[in-house]
Amino acid sequence: MTKAALAATLLALGLAACGQPAPKAAAPALPAIETASITAITETDPVGTADDAADDPAIWRNAANPAASLIVATDKRAGLHVYDLAGKRLSFTPSPRLNNVDLRADVPIGGAPGILVIASDRHDIANAMMAMFRLDPASKALVSLGTLPAGPGEAYGMCLWQRAADKAVFAFVVLKDGRIDQFAIDASATAPKAVKVRSLKLATQSEGCVVDDRTGLLYVAEEDAGLWRFDAAPEAPGTATAIAKVDKRILFDDAEGLAIAPQGADGGWLIASSQGDNAYVLYRLPDMAFAGRFRIMPGPVDGTSETDGIDFISGDFGPAYPGGLFVAQDGDNAPETQNFKLASWAAIKAALKLGE
Repeated sequence: MTKAALAATLLALGLAACGQPAPKAAAPALPAIETASITAITETDPVGTADDAADDPAIWRNAANPAASLIVATDKRAGLHVYDLAGKRLSFTPSPRLNNVDLRADVPIGGAPGILVIASDRHDIANAMMAMFRLDPASKALVSLGTLPAGPGEAYGMCLWQRAADKAVFAFVVLKDGRIDQFAIDASATAPKAVKVRSLKLATQSEGCVVDDRTGLLYVAEEDAGLWRFDAAPEAPGTATAIAKVDKRILFDDAEGLAIAPQGADGGWLIASSQGDNAYVLYRLPDMAFAGRFRIMPGPVDGTSETDGIDFISGDFGPAYPGGLFVAQDGDNAPETQNFKLASWAAIKAALKLGE
């Protein structure tokens, strides 16, 4: 017997003799979670301001000409950029302190169907606002529709829901303290309107959110705690269901950006930005089983790190993105300022062996 083993045995015997339990052996370390690697196909032009500026993207897919699809993305110190699929900046709309952005197409705007873009506006940290725009595919620019109040508190997260039954649009504004206010949006008249229909609440700072338009389920990231699910219907109870914890093994803090990769009527995956370890985590829908992790590593362009916002849209985006487009904010694009990386969904599925 080694000296260390003998000492441990004598200590255990001594504790037992004194009526004290022997110390428990340390729990065995859990095996590491495998994290796949992919590379981005291209990247956007960097945002115009330094430090922590790029934040959240939203994708519009041009069904008639997928290669002409557009990406709207926030520079939270300056305004909104519109990029093409080559990453070229096509237009810029000044509007400082816009944080998260989302969009929905085929929405009545001023009497005609259009692409509605809404961003959380935090220029007044005591009073949340929603900045509203119409995306014009012809000019590839944003047209301001005005700014609407969204209650007290600092506006942080933003996501939209277009209800399948009647195409009604709802906005969810995630306040920095974990409150989530839901608004019914009507942009059909000259001036858009927003009516608050209910409030939800998480305990601590939250930001990223996404709604599955197919199922009417809202997913929200509480940054240091984990992921939650709500029924998005305005008449539903405001009960939060925990679906994934920040365990620093699968999901790391700060958990931020969320996106839905749909498949079929209610299947597919929820994608979350595990910002604390520069990775992305997939959970299978609808049962929320862990489905894999991946990182975007250096390749044709540099990789991503400390990702805030993400977005995913399925469908054909041209030869480079035949099965869908994934866009992620890159928190360290040195020596340039921050930007956004574009990756192929086909590459992600292959790396994680997701199948069909």
